Amino acid sequence: MSQQESRHRLAVYPGSFDPLTNGHLDIAHRGARLFDELIIAVYSFPAKNLLFSVDERIALWQTVVAEEGLTNVRVEKFTGLLIEYVRSVGGQAIIRGLRSPNDFDAEFQQGLMNRKLAPEIETVCFITNLEQLFVSSSLLKEVAKLGGDVKDMLPASVVQALQHKFSQTSPA
Repeated sequence: MSQQESRHRLAVYPGSFDPLTNGHLDIAHRGARLFDELIIAVYSFPAKNLLFSVDERIALWQTVVAEEGLTNVRVEKFTGLLIEYVRSVGGQAIIRGLRSPNDFDAEFQQGLMNRKLAPEIETVCFITNLEQLFVSSSLLKEVAKLGGDVKDMLPASVVQALQHKFSQTSPA
């Protein structure tokens, strides 16, 4: 077996995941099939208005990863420049999901910058399944906050966490 064939293939799937959706989970499953190891990298300080803390987002992912039996997936927190994190864990690839042309434009630009900064690290984009085409974390948070049914678009533990969050913030 050549050195290339015996190399451990590790990919990083980064995001804020606030909260993780079935679309995110689908991408994680697909990445876990292609790579020996997949790290779900939960970004600590995205420039977004977050509902869940980084520790809550990590805990939700860990619960779902265990429930799904994804034995080659681990969940970690990261801060700073993604490419530096990927290098620090020995990753060869960054996994991203694409739902729309807007996603493609943003990922294309980020992928080119990452390629400039670290040409040894590949960006691998997965096109979403049709069932998740319209699903976004922010849209699901809004629907859940207003009492809409999001059960078929989120893992059960995430639905429970959303219900708990919104029951704490609802006016009496």
